Amino acid sequence: MDEDGVEREYRKRRKLPWSYLGLLGVVLLNAGLQTTRLFGDGGGGTGPWWVPLCFGVLMLVTLVLVLLALYRAYTRVTSAGITAQGPLRSRTWAWSEVYDIRVEQARRGSRQAAGPQWITFLYDFQGRRFQLPHLNDWQLDDPYAEVAELCLAAAPYRSLTWERHPDVEERILRTALRRKAQLWGCYGALVMAGVMFVVAMALVIAGWGEHFFLLVVCVPVASGVVLSAVLQRYWAARPPRSSARQP
Repeated sequence: MDEDGVEREYRKRRKLPWSYLGLLGVVLLNAGLQTTRLFGDGGGGTGPWWVPLCFGVLMLVTLVLVLLALYRAYTRVTSAGITAQGPLRSRTWAWSEVYDIRVEQARRGSRQAAGPQWITFLYDFQGRRFQLPHLNDWQLDDPYAEVAELCLAAAPYRSLTWERHPDVEERILRTALRRKAQLWGCYGALVMAGVMFVVAMALVIAGWGEHFFLLVVCVPVASGVVLSAVLQRYWAARPPRSSARQP
């Protein structure tokens, strides 16, 4: 930290909770066993050969991204602005581009095993938000106090104050509604994928498994896109109360 107190860097400082590592291991192990049982040759599986291969690649990519998010990601603050280094790419904002920095509760609520409960986001003047790595309650005792101190130290480097502007808040709300609709679209796609998986397996057992990819991949993706579009139009006219309280 410099003499003015603004320069600082946030990296992984603490070990991950064992509950998080245990949950991740159980999910991946169970998914691998179920895939092997249903599709493996040793288990008498009758499904397409590419399903275990795709699942293996997906597990590998997930593990690599988790490791990169832990050991490569960081948030660096200087008198020039803020740099957020993610697992794969970095982004820098000058202080004149930063509208606000907010600590928000994760959507997963009180399930501490699934991830940090309090996460810090940077908002720009277009209403977009970006997560700041390791500025959360897993790495800091009090993220709120840390962000408040950070905003106070950065005030001399900004041409504007930290006041909220109605037009930017409106853009933040619209972006939050779009993000919420996309999230529910993903949920709908996952539910549809589960339903279509059961249907596809029944067809495979019956000897009619030539449309497995269409049922398990194409139909869920299409249903998720449609659900997201419908919810965006609906919430644009009738914003949910949760979005009005918190972007």
